[in-house]
Amino acid sequence: MIISRTPYRISFFGGGTDYHTWYQENGASVLATTIKHYCYLHCRFLPPFFKHKTRVVWSQVEEVLEHSNIQHPSIRAVLEYLKMDQGIEINHQGDLPARSGLGSSSAFTVGLLNALYALKGVISSKRELACEAIHIERDILHENVGVQDQIQTAYGGFNKIQINPNGSFDVNPLVLPMAKMQLLQDHLMLFFTGVSRTASDIAADKIKSIPNKKQELHAMQEMVDEAANILAKGHDITDFGRLLHESWMLKRQISASISPTFIDNIYDKARKSGAIGGKLLGAGGGGFMLLFVKPEDKPQLCEALKDLLLVPFDFESSGSQIIYYDDLRYSMTAMKRRDYRHLRDTEKPVSRLNHLLEVKEF
Repeated sequence: MIISRTPYRISFFGGGTDYHTWYQENGASVLATTIKHYCYLHCRFLPPFFKHKTRVVWSQVEEVLEHSNIQHPSIRAVLEYLKMDQGIEINHQGDLPARSGLGSSSAFTVGLLNALYALKGVISSKRELACEAIHIERDILHENVGVQDQIQTAYGGFNKIQINPNGSFDVNPLVLPMAKMQLLQDHLMLFFTGVSRTASDIAADKIKSIPNKKQELHAMQEMVDEAANILAKGHDITDFGRLLHESWMLKRQISASISPTFIDNIYDKARKSGAIGGKLLGAGGGGFMLLFVKPEDKPQLCEALKDLLLVPFDFESSGSQIIYYDDLRYSMTAMKRRDYRHLRDTEKPVSRLNHLLEVKEF
């Protein structure tokens, strides 16, 4: 039995620049953190005593004879990608709802890769997990996704992620005093709007808009460094909230689907009740809204948004982890580094990563 735990993420600045249609020409930059709410995946080899070969439990229960018959796209794609021929049981549990702007889909893919590799007795690095999750979601499933979610949920922590035009990336942790990090967290509130949506559908509309929104995206990308400087160089913490507001005003101009009327109404009500800034997390359309508000103004904001669910959270720094490992055939000390025998004989591990980072056209 293997259990992986992969955190969800909050993206502060730069979201939207991590789509391939933008970063291939301009590069990209994102400021984001992971939080202590997680996607859990329990995996084990299924004993051959059942009528079905594989059993997967998510919002549905699937019992199938062939992996190709699995309805869940990520599970099916990962099992086929890893060439898992044996029967598997996979059970998913999440702390927060899916399709809500917290990178839950990528956390699922990253966590599933981590768990199934561990089940095979293989340790994966965070970079390998991120690269392979990008490859599966973008190149195999052909989803309209950026690349920040896979990177952030694999690595964990408060990071500035730099994405190069060729698709390679650098993850730079934002090193802040504990008091400053706590001060930022004390000014943040997370509300669930009650609406889940399919990010890929909204992202498709955003991607089409990118060629006509270069000014807005350049400005949003520059705000990443500005926000990092606010936190690192002793600025008034409320400047971070004001910058969030400016970024949200730019982002909602990219596509009409990002901020529907009910979201605008929630945000306007929050601003009138003390919020300095905020944003809808993820692709837009619904999900979670992050608000920046002074601690003394939180009670009146909660009253104004009492119809929404407030979700407390803390920052986290571990990324995707194997938190339980128990298999009779393997021990942790016997686990080997990534086994690349399923690749062509001429390939080396580093060339595999380069292959996954190649620019893909859709």
